[in-house]
Amino acid sequence: MEPQDSQFNFDRQLWNRFIAVAQPYFYPAVPYGGWIFLGLLAASMVFVVALMFFVEIGVTLVGQALFPQFFTTLAAGLVAQTERNLTSPVLWVAAVSLGLSSFCFLAVWRHISQRWLQWLLLTFLLFLSLTVNRLNVMISFIFRFIDTALQQKEESTFWQFLIIYGVLIISAIPILVIYRYSRLKLGLYWREWLTQHFLDRYFDRRAYYELDSNAANTEIDNPDQRISEDVRSFTGTTLSFLLDILDSILTLYAFTGILYSISRPLALGLVVYATAGTAIAILAGRRLIKINFNQLRYEADFRYSLVHVRDNAESIAFYQGEDQELKQILQRFSSVLHNFNLLIIWQAIIDIFQYAYNYFTRIVPYVIVAPLYFSGVRDFGTITQATIAFSQVLSALSIVANQIQGISSFAAGINRLGAFHESLQDPALHHARSRESTIQTRIAPRLALNHVTLRTPNSERTLVQDLSLALEAGQRLLIVGVSGSGKSSLLRAIAGLWNNGKGSITRPDTEEMLFLPQKPYMLLGSLRDQLLYPMRRKDVTDEELRRVLTQVNLADLPERLGGFEAEKDWANTLSLGEQQRLAFARILTTQPRYVILDEATSALDVANEKLLYLQLQHLNITYISVGHRPSLLAYHDLVLELQGGSAWQLWSAAEYSNRLALAS
Repeated sequence: MEPQDSQFNFDRQLWNRFIAVAQPYFYPAVPYGGWIFLGLLAASMVFVVALMFFVEIGVTLVGQALFPQFFTTLAAGLVAQTERNLTSPVLWVAAVSLGLSSFCFLAVWRHISQRWLQWLLLTFLLFLSLTVNRLNVMISFIFRFIDTALQQKEESTFWQFLIIYGVLIISAIPILVIYRYSRLKLGLYWREWLTQHFLDRYFDRRAYYELDSNAANTEIDNPDQRISEDVRSFTGTTLSFLLDILDSILTLYAFTGILYSISRPLALGLVVYATAGTAIAILAGRRLIKINFNQLRYEADFRYSLVHVRDNAESIAFYQGEDQELKQILQRFSSVLHNFNLLIIWQAIIDIFQYAYNYFTRIVPYVIVAPLYFSGVRDFGTITQATIAFSQVLSALSIVANQIQGISSFAAGINRLGAFHESLQDPALHHARSRESTIQTRIAPRLALNHVTLRTPNSERTLVQDLSLALEAGQRLLIVGVSGSGKSSLLRAIAGLWNNGKGSITRPDTEEMLFLPQKPYMLLGSLRDQLLYPMRRKDVTDEELRRVLTQVNLADLPERLGGFEAEKDWANTLSLGEQQRLAFARILTTQPRYVILDEATSALDVANEKLLYLQLQHLNITYISVGHRPSLLAYHDLVLELQGGSAWQLWSAAEYSNRLALAS
């Protein structure tokens, strides 16, 4: 698991991990890319504010031309403000801001030319957000006039502004729907891109193998969950927080002036109150991050234990291991419950803080503005407008305090995804640093091992010491030895999966080799997919596939299982012997130069084993086998005996056969 000491703080590592995962979707990870990304966000906001300035002027002028009576009587203040804007320097400031923000994007266009859609959607969302904020400003004035009309019993004015409010709400509904749709769409695009990004790196340089729980690197638990669940949560939550933060900035822009004009003490006191609340929330959130991080890990471990039972149901049933499996599952579930109980306690503590924080603020506008009304400085509607403005500004300033639970859970997800991202930078780097030396692999026409010393990935054991051998084209090698002597491990070294040790291995490119394990891999797909895996040939006809199946004694398979396009759970549909023969059929369809067989006929009878090996000899394929049966000697030229304790001996097949005869 990841080191626990450094995972659970609002610190620089958390920020760096967030930027490393989030930024590349919007801007490449280049030097100073993070600052450029933040600069583009600022430019986008400036562009939106400047654009809104001109939109408001345009809407007011058009509205004044179409509905002169309405704008003269009920929107006189808006008309007067527009006329002032047209003659003030603000007009030129807005125009320059529009030009400069556009220039910022043009200056880095070569970096974002493939990312134009996300920036377009993000800017569009900011524009809609600012539109909603401007509508909220209008609503604050409308309710100010409505309440004042009620207090002064001006019935006609009351109904006029109530109708205006209704029209405004009807106009706002499509904007809110479009905003939500665009927000979800951007999140969907981001998830698609980030998932593809992680998958590409997960399969690059066999990272999936390096991070497998059966390999040396077990620091990253449940990579499947990190790619599926954590990426989905990360993109949705990041976009939500990003837009909420930017929306808060736009809200401050829209409402701070109103609040400050009503009461300066109210505005300044609000800033102090929100700052103190944020600081307290962050202190509490540091503890929540650790708890949420552990919850994600325990939930993933619990789910994996259930999947493990499903994948190994037959073996468990044969062993009658239900009680032990149930005990292990309940132990993992107990960890889930214990940690979740701790999470509940801390969430309750933070709920107390949040409720007190939010409920207390409801009386503050009344306490400060009511004396202004009683003294005649402000009209009655000002109290309502001050309450609306105060609520909007407080919400903008209190984004951390109000969402500390979500932020804490999100920070835990960042650490999981960030650690996964770092491990995919070079999945073998951590282990390479801890090794004294590494077996070198070179591509050459023939297969040869030169003074190879092979150790386990954790360097606990030396499996083979100073092994040298060479196979000429057409030669066949059988590897034998006691269990645990390193037979399968040596095959992994030849395939390039294990390289802890020293010496060198020359071998053909992996495109010319095919590996068959004892338990064949059955991919998700059709019968055709099984036969053509790993899809090096795509021009194979049905007739060729039928001929290949006949050669491995599986001629009835297509008719029995529904044809070549049938998709089934092949690992459970076919017996192990049928799976091994199907794996041999892949050799006949792909026809590689070299084949490595790790007890690939262990489930077959001697007659079928002979049939398959004769097919290999007929194709003149160079192959290496691991096996125990004496019958395999007939199909090999050389025998490498691993004698345990890193010792080995190379024999001819005839010599080894005579040795066995004498021993018996």
